[in-house]
Amino acid sequence: MSRARAASPSLNPGVSRLEVFAWAMYDFANSGYTTVVLTAVFNAYFVSVVADNAPWATFAWTAALSLSYLVVMVIGPPLGAWADARGAKKRLLAISTAVCIAGTVALAWSGPGAVAFAIAFIVVSNVAYSMGENLCAAFLPELSRPEALGRVSGWGWSLGYFGGILALAISLAWVMGAGARGSTTSQAVPGTMIITAAIYGLAALPTFLWLHERARPDAVARPHAAMARLLETARDARRYRDLLLVFACGVCYQAGVATVIALAAIYAEQVMGFRTQDTIMLVIVVNVTAAIGAFGFGYAQDRIGKTSALRWTIVGWIGMTLVAYFSRDTVTFWIAANLAGLCMGSSQSAGRALVAYLSPAARSAEFFGLWGVAIRLAAILGPLSYGAVTWITAGNHRLAILVTGVFFAVSLVILAGVDERRGRRQVEGG
Repeated sequence: MSRARAASPSLNPGVSRLEVFAWAMYDFANSGYTTVVLTAVFNAYFVSVVADNAPWATFAWTAALSLSYLVVMVIGPPLGAWADARGAKKRLLAISTAVCIAGTVALAWSGPGAVAFAIAFIVVSNVAYSMGENLCAAFLPELSRPEALGRVSGWGWSLGYFGGILALAISLAWVMGAGARGSTTSQAVPGTMIITAAIYGLAALPTFLWLHERARPDAVARPHAAMARLLETARDARRYRDLLLVFACGVCYQAGVATVIALAAIYAEQVMGFRTQDTIMLVIVVNVTAAIGAFGFGYAQDRIGKTSALRWTIVGWIGMTLVAYFSRDTVTFWIAANLAGLCMGSSQSAGRALVAYLSPAARSAEFFGLWGVAIRLAAILGPLSYGAVTWITAGNHRLAILVTGVFFAVSLVILAGVDERRGRRQVEGG
């Protein structure tokens, strides 16, 4: 296929469908990490086995994630600016991928009482995962035309959820076969870390084979180019008013999303009495609904506007927290979980597309590094708030999920001030 022209009206000139597929495969590859490690398996394993259900266990898990996100907040923007200045997004993506895979493998050696060891490698692997997520997203403006950012972002997110499904399905088979191997469910969990790491590495190969680095290094190499770019962005902050509001909105709604990702399995087991197998099956189904949400809303974003699409999904998130709070049986909780899936797919895709739409293409890694700061700050505030509420109230997870809904409500208020057309004009005029 010739790269002389776009293979689709959604893509920029010179971008082929194969390259977009290769880019989307990174979402497929890394979704297993968030799904198995952060959402469905290792988080509950950490609380119940590694920390032996200690009163502080949930808080320790959220604190470990918060530490990793704090590291990303510090190193994300300068590394993103450096990648733009040096044309090195793909190089940094390869490094972060390798570190995340190695850190995930190390988690397989986390046994009962190995709290410090588990926390150390959760921090290492999650920092690397988060950096990879930011760097992969920074390729989006290079691949997609501005008017199609929503649908192209949705392609990646929807394919990504199927990566999570694959990793979870194989993990479920491994866990359910524990008895036949003369083992227990808890003893089978470390093996799921090896499975997740292997899928991550294999599925990411198309990205490094066929995704192109179009950015070129600055003609004049400056020792402090990255910091110079960040200082320039700070001086021009008023030019990016709408993008900054999106960042503020992202801090709030992503706080809620991060809480659901980090604590869904813990809530299911501690409140609803789910077993590990039940939780894995729930998350597999939720990943299907998330894929539907990401794909469907990806097209809706480009029709009704990315801001409007994000607004509707945040309303859905508020509804989800209320249903989860009032649920007393597994059927109602399944409804809440699948509503979360639909909202998760659409809100994650919409946020990425909106940032890409309002960011200068030549500085995409830098601005996605700043977006990374916003969502990692959210990932500190949300889970820590949840963990603190459960600690203070002696394990009241229902009250904690209700507090999570407040983050979504505040994000709606901030989003009301965003004018995406005005923000796009500011980018094109600068």
